[in-house]
Amino acid sequence: MPVPVPKRRTSKSKRDMRASHWKAVSPTLGLCPQCHQPKLSYNACPKCGYYKGRKVMKSEEEKKKKKEEKK
Repeated sequence: MPVPVPKRRTSKSKRDMRASHWKAVSPTLGLCPQCHQPKLSYNACPKCGYYKGRKVMKSEEEKKKKKEEKK
């Protein structure tokens, strides 16, 4: 069975127009309502550990304190 093959070579213009959508997009950052540090949307704040007004994880500062106590 014959395999379909393009009849003409794709031009540089057509190739580049198709590739124009392959761009990197930087993540959108919002401010944490608790500590006002930038954070990713729909993620817990890495600085204070709050998400939707309640504490869900330990903050960076708490983790550092715990490491210092172990030493």
